[in-house]
Amino acid sequence: MKTKQIFEAYNRQGERKFDTLRFCPRCGARCDLISSGRQSRLECPRCRFILYQNPSPGVVALIVDDGMVLLGKRAKNVFLGGKWSLPGGFIELDEDFLSAAHREILEETGLSIRIISVIGVVSNFLSPELHTLVIVLLAEKTGGTLRPGDDMDRLEWFPLSGSYPPMAFEADKHIIDRYHKTKMAGIPVDHRFASF
Repeated sequence: MKTKQIFEAYNRQGERKFDTLRFCPRCGARCDLISSGRQSRLECPRCRFILYQNPSPGVVALIVDDGMVLLGKRAKNVFLGGKWSLPGGFIELDEDFLSAAHREILEETGLSIRIISVIGVVSNFLSPELHTLVIVLLAEKTGGTLRPGDDMDRLEWFPLSGSYPPMAFEADKHIIDRYHKTKMAGIPVDHRFASF
């Protein structure tokens, strides 16, 4: 199966919006929109601080157990609520990606996991305001009680071979299908942080 790592839910070649951040967080001056080639950035005319708009880093876990994969139905009040996805979430500023995976999986599923490997990294262009860079981990459950929490309303195990409920993210379906067809081993993780 061919690897895919870039997923686009909208035409990202269109003009970007800069509505949300207009003032410098350092000195409070109104920023100017500066264009150079393909990139446009907000820059403070007073202190020259540049307001970079970067992708949000995240992590998801492909938790497998006896030919099954764990999926969660996203809560109605979150992005693409009502659809299903792999459990995971955003990496906090003070976290490494492995610790973030353990925290997110525990918050969303009630499970403790052992991270086996990194099996992918994907860019998701979800909307003009939301671009994520997601590290995909292969994991297995080690304990806990399966219960939806945080951003999940429901959790269910589905056969790796399909069929899946309506998925929130094209990347998740691709990741599951690719793992099912290739049983990729991935790259090792730093086990000092991979198991808690």
